[in-house]
Amino acid sequence: MATGETGFDDVSYDLISVQYHALKAGHDYGQYVRDAENAGRTEIADFFRQVMKEDSARAKQCHEFLKELATSGDAGPAVT
Repeated sequence: MATGETGFDDVSYDLISVQYHALKAGHDYGQYVRDAENAGRTEIADFFRQVMKEDSARAKQCHEFLKELATSGDAGPAVT
């Protein structure tokens, strides 16, 4: 796999990026849930909870793929 300037291969970098954004969004969604609850909008709060759950699963899947890449030696010198 090609290794970019970061020392990570492109696939690892992409997974790390998706994982970061999913975790960051999950953190932000907690506030969105509180905002919707404070506004009495239960259905919207439930929607935000579902989105948060999906991003959590997305971040976990990225983590699993990154572990797989790290143990295979295909992630580039920054991970090995």
